[in-house]
Amino acid sequence: MDIDQLNETALRMAAPGKGILAADESTGTIAKRFKSIGLESTEEARRDWREMLFRTEPAMNQRISGVILYDETIRQKAEDGTPLPEIIANAGAIPGIKVDTGAKPLAGSPEEKVTEGLDGLRDRLAEYYELGARFAKWRAVIGVDADEMPSQYCVDVNVHALARYAMLCQEANIVPIVEPEVLMDGDHDIERCYEVTEFVLKRLYQELFDHGVVLEGTVLKPNMVVSGKDCPEQAGVEDVADMTIQCLLNAVPAAVPSIAFLSGGQSDIDATAHLNAMTADHDLPWLLTFSYGRALQAAPLKAWGGKKANVEAAQAAFNHRAEMNGLATLGEWKESLEK
Repeated sequence: MDIDQLNETALRMAAPGKGILAADESTGTIAKRFKSIGLESTEEARRDWREMLFRTEPAMNQRISGVILYDETIRQKAEDGTPLPEIIANAGAIPGIKVDTGAKPLAGSPEEKVTEGLDGLRDRLAEYYELGARFAKWRAVIGVDADEMPSQYCVDVNVHALARYAMLCQEANIVPIVEPEVLMDGDHDIERCYEVTEFVLKRLYQELFDHGVVLEGTVLKPNMVVSGKDCPEQAGVEDVADMTIQCLLNAVPAAVPSIAFLSGGQSDIDATAHLNAMTADHDLPWLLTFSYGRALQAAPLKAWGGKKANVEAAQAAFNHRAEMNGLATLGEWKESLEK
């Protein structure tokens, strides 16, 4: 384990003005997104879509620090024969890889989820390193309601898996992104989201400590503290920023070099506005950035529509969203820039 290398990579992933593009949708998930634009999800179509993003300038050079890939994507070559991870690296970004195999019903509590994928992970990580990956991602899914979910059982099995994954990553000199996502699905209020998020993060860091994970070589990818999507009273931008920061200060050790927020189903503008509010007015021990999927890709996907004639428009849309979120990492975004 090379701690200096891990720490250097973790800091590069949150370089000021930059963030992470999550392009690690499973084949099933990307098929649903392609269906929304009337496009069949073939291997070639998936390659073309992602290659187009990875070749977008200036976004990839100036605003994207790393790209999370899917197993299929890290093995693919561009139309000209260049491996896709090489295109990412040539743009100055770091290739990464999703290594979990998805959230499945939790035995004994099937309404909750547990993320699987630890079997054979050591060997897969060694292969991914050879393919160019220098960081990895594992997502735990924590459902929440007004009082009963999540169960202690659900939280414990998920943070245990995250810790085992993280230790295996560091052993392979790959930075682990640990992602305990408290879902925004439901009608719970922001106070309930705060309560659950703080509990999950405290349990996570206890488990990482028990497993010997070196925090300086990790990245946290948490949800923001927000109201449930169906909550009749939605918290404002400043409330989300203040409560998220307070939650993180209470639960996340200062040794963690960077925090890259997930968008979690927020609108493009909300995800950017919330991040900006957190970076604009707070002096924090960690670098804050984004690790967005839909919040970076939805607009360019709609503009692309699966047609070569629309590549320029799609790349313009990606450039815009990357620029807006890059500014948000610096506290320099304004809503007037969206017009």
